[in-house]
Amino acid sequence: MNILKLLLFSIVFLLVLSGCVQTSATEENPKAEKDTAETVRLTVSAAVSLTDALEEIKTNYEKNTDVELIFNLGGSGSLAQQIQQGAPVDVFISANQDWMDTLDEQDLILKSTREDITGNKLVLIAGSSSNLNYRLVNDISADDIKQISIGNPESVPVGKYSEQVLKNLKMWNDLENKLILGKNVRQVLTYVETGNVDIGFVYESDALSSENIKILTTVEDGLHEPIIYPAAVLTDTKHEKESTEFVTYIASEEAQKVLAKYGFKK
Repeated sequence: MNILKLLLFSIVFLLVLSGCVQTSATEENPKAEKDTAETVRLTVSAAVSLTDALEEIKTNYEKNTDVELIFNLGGSGSLAQQIQQGAPVDVFISANQDWMDTLDEQDLILKSTREDITGNKLVLIAGSSSNLNYRLVNDISADDIKQISIGNPESVPVGKYSEQVLKNLKMWNDLENKLILGKNVRQVLTYVETGNVDIGFVYESDALSSENIKILTTVEDGLHEPIIYPAAVLTDTKHEKESTEFVTYIASEEAQKVLAKYGFKK
């Protein structure tokens, strides 16, 4: 009988001890209770030029929410086409208005959530060791260069902006046979960094991320459409509340400071 009482006492003691340890752990780590909450995973399809800024925004945002951000980065056109084909996406961030307009016209985004979150500049770049020293886009000469890279105008906004510049300056026909088209702006940047092309058009934010290139000139805004990045929640999202809150956050002062740090300008 004494053995049975001793056994019961031991079990009760262990249960009490376990409760104390759990309570102590919660007091020492206030996040313990939060970590037990169900995590909402949001898939964000975003222009690849936002890569570095979004990684920092992700870190900041996940610290204070029960949301996990999963980024699908690429050319805006390719991302929009994935959405048109039914890809499960919660938020779309485009590098131009056209692709967002396309999804809007097809009722694939929630119109009330659409927000212009930032902007950018278009720059002409060359490798850091290049002897080229163009001060204006007009200075580009077909005799000086073998190849020039731009994004594919059909699916990559930076390519469309670049095409507009060259056509407005009446230079497209002279340079068209020297064009190497990139699937996104980061590929154009890589072509220039590695010396596979002589020059290329990229966003200023991308140029600032590389130590292997130099900016030859910043393109005048009037030579192309305004570079604006709109964001919106997708109609088919299963997390409308959390997705809308994230879009609102990107437009907030805190997130805008991060975007500015990486060369974006609203």
